[in-house]
Amino acid sequence: MAACEMKGFLSFLVLWLVSREKMSGAEIALELKKRKGSKPSPGTIYPVLKYLKDKGLVQIDSNKRYSLTKKGGKELDAHIKTFFETFCDLDEMKECCRK
Repeated sequence: MAACEMKGFLSFLVLWLVSREKMSGAEIALELKKRKGSKPSPGTIYPVLKYLKDKGLVQIDSNKRYSLTKKGGKELDAHIKTFFETFCDLDEMKECCRK
């Protein structure tokens, strides 16, 4: 899969979150609320999780907790690389936010 073929920034964030620890859909929504200030609805989260699962990027266990697959790890690495190449001036961008 080519870098940035994945649907949207939300998919990227979900991959990032489940790469750090296994999480349920509800836990993912709560973590996104902490980061964005608003909690996404189940109608937003679960289609993304289904998409990522169908692509083989995440798996779900018997406790309904999602984790990254090996393929998902490779995909996440590619997206992180693309992200930092795109936003190579991230430190400069942070400075704008502090004003």
